[in-house]
Amino acid sequence: MPLYKLEEFDPNYRETFGGDDVKTLDLYTEGGVRVGSVADALVDQEGRFRYLVIDTSFDSVSKKILLPIGLSHINYPAQRVYVDGLSKEQVEYLPEYQETINVDEDYEKEVRLVFRPESRDISEQQDISLYEREPDLYNLNEQYHQTLRLYEERLIANKHRVKTGEVKVGKHVETQIAQVTVPVKKERVLIERVLPTEIGTVVDPKALKFQEGEIARIELYEERPEIRKEAFVREEIRVKKVVDRHTVEAQDTIRREQLDIDTTGELHMDAASRNPEEAF
Repeated sequence: MPLYKLEEFDPNYRETFGGDDVKTLDLYTEGGVRVGSVADALVDQEGRFRYLVIDTSFDSVSKKILLPIGLSHINYPAQRVYVDGLSKEQVEYLPEYQETINVDEDYEKEVRLVFRPESRDISEQQDISLYEREPDLYNLNEQYHQTLRLYEERLIANKHRVKTGEVKVGKHVETQIAQVTVPVKKERVLIERVLPTEIGTVVDPKALKFQEGEIARIELYEERPEIRKEAFVREEIRVKKVVDRHTVEAQDTIRREQLDIDTTGELHMDAASRNPEEAF
């Protein structure tokens, strides 16, 4: 029976498994020892898992091997795959897996004999497939332990910023005529002719001196205004943003799957199951 790599069989396998990806998980023993990581998975023509391709890093041994799916326990929430009893000796004896290898019956037999050395093909079982002969290795008992997932939709609210406007604050210069009043002083000459108090008094001829060219100088001053301009801070403008908060309500129709149980005959059902929501 031909085997296919997971992505070759189903390119959208992540969506098929609800976003889970087995190829991102690490492989641990039940004792918590990491022995490698899952590189790929091989499925049969009906899409059933048969092997996990493990990239081992077990002590000094490092190679890719095939791990029968029945020996593993996948725990997606823990992001781990657990394996029952994988030893260093088994890793050494397992045939190395390569991308170009054709996984045929002989190759699978080599893998099986490492995990089940006592297993031998019986002639009368030749009409039975390998996977049916070794159900504990290949998990064929899943038909008795099936898991049915119930899905529901939930409204998820996210926020994103949208530009709704823009405010530009700048300045420009305006001109106007200003007036200022400055009081100034200006000197002028006032010439007065007055009668002396000694009018009619005889002057001594010896003290009398007639001279020409005698000049009296008086300097005149006036105040002139000096006008200059100075800049002063008139006002400060502060620009800031204020966040207003409010609540937006939205509604939509969501779906939820409910379990329908249809029985026939007299069955004794175990009522120990409970609603997962009650566990929290």
